[in-house]
Amino acid sequence: MAWEVFSIIGTIAFALSGAIVAMEEEYDLFGVYLLGVVTAFGGGAIRNLLIGLPVTTLWSQEMMFQIALAAITLFFLVPQRFIKHWNRWGNLFDAIGLAAFAVQGAMYAVKLELPISAVIVAAVLTGSGGGIVRDLLARRKPTVLRDEIYAMWAAGAGLIIGLQVLTGDLFLYMMFICVMTLRILSYMRGWQLPRKKLLVK
Repeated sequence: MAWEVFSIIGTIAFALSGAIVAMEEEYDLFGVYLLGVVTAFGGGAIRNLLIGLPVTTLWSQEMMFQIALAAITLFFLVPQRFIKHWNRWGNLFDAIGLAAFAVQGAMYAVKLELPISAVIVAAVLTGSGGGIVRDLLARRKPTVLRDEIYAMWAAGAGLIIGLQVLTGDLFLYMMFICVMTLRILSYMRGWQLPRKKLLVK
């Protein structure tokens, strides 16, 4: 049950996140759909390639494609006055998508009985891969590389899920809420990882 819930939540959230970025960049309708779909499915596709699953696995998600397209269509039709604070909505949808797909990616790797390092990588790639592709297509610096803490929350979820100390749907839902909340707090309060700048003489 949790797998389907996270798939739907993540697909809708990242599809809308991609659509918002496309609208901000003033892309046409095709660009909105393209960026929305790429954001929703890019992370899963990258993860599957790295863990050795065939690319054709992506095309078995027909219902998820339909959900993504429906979500983008409905959002595109929403009157402008309701989405004037697009930046807040974009950050919220991005946080929801990161959390849902990070947990789902970790679940997927655990199901395949992969080592814990692979579980962490699967969580990070599934949670942030689509956003990376989205930002690159939009010619932006990827969110995962910006100042606020982003992918580290996905890695933490992957580590905890990979250890399998706790299991069950309730635990997974709690992880989802935890990652989403931490990501939201990161951009609201400006939490950052340490940085070091090289001085060029």
